[in-house]
Amino acid sequence: MNQPRFSGTGVALITPFRHKAIDYPALERIIEYVIEGGVDFIVSLGTTGEAITLSSQECREVLDFTIKTVRGRLPIVAGFFGSNYTEKLVHALRTYDFGGVDAIMSSSPAYSKPSQEGIFQHYMALAEASPLPIIIYNVPGRTCSNVTAATSLRLAHASDKFIAVKEASGDLAQAMRILKNKPAHFQVWSGDDPLTLPLISCGATGVISVIANALPRQFSDMVRAAMAGDLATARTLNSLLLDIHPWLYIDGNPAGIKGAMEILGLCSQELRIPLTPMEVEHYQSLKMELAKVAELPVL
Repeated sequence: MNQPRFSGTGVALITPFRHKAIDYPALERIIEYVIEGGVDFIVSLGTTGEAITLSSQECREVLDFTIKTVRGRLPIVAGFFGSNYTEKLVHALRTYDFGGVDAIMSSSPAYSKPSQEGIFQHYMALAEASPLPIIIYNVPGRTCSNVTAATSLRLAHASDKFIAVKEASGDLAQAMRILKNKPAHFQVWSGDDPLTLPLISCGATGVISVIANALPRQFSDMVRAAMAGDLATARTLNSLLLDIHPWLYIDGNPAGIKGAMEILGLCSQELRIPLTPMEVEHYQSLKMELAKVAELPVL
């Protein structure tokens, strides 16, 4: 059976900085690194890409640079967080140039903590305006508002514009309820790297990953093995990475993954305030864990 166009490992690309400016040579290096590492699609301007610390012009430039560098080799998803003001986001969707982009990903509104009916109406307004398929991004740890299984399913059944949900709630039971009752066109993807293997075993068809920036080959191979039913290989690779995951989040995301990328010599760990780099002792612990993974050029 043919896999959907979007499945497997999506990488939520970081945005590297150098002296406060976007480091485009490093971004090009990272894009080539993850493509060579075997990821299945690219996600630009997500949470891990620090989109909320970029200006509108910088977001446009990063997306254009990513499209140009990828050169059609993989599908591209654009993070489109926009505004908690639904009509403002609707206007942006209607006027934005999405040439070279295959789908958008949008989180539910943050801070205002809307009801489930409000979340449903918000996304339906986006579906009406969007020229592209939409990935629902459920990340209650950041939005303080969970998109329940019932709401994700209601959206999936209401419009085929919704092609997937990135489930970052950490609630396996919620994800399983979506998997059990979803329409055929709708996919469930892990939004938490450590939960990817169990979610795939329940029927998820992929992940949008943080760790795949640094370890694209190992993580993509784990996902591929899990989706092929080779659980012995998947468990081995998952165990290899298991002790790395906590250090990527101990000082927040993307501080941890940028620390890993610096350790691997791919870019600086520089972030934009209010985000700050990893604590020195955490950085050293991450370095020790990365050194245990064979064939990694830990500096």
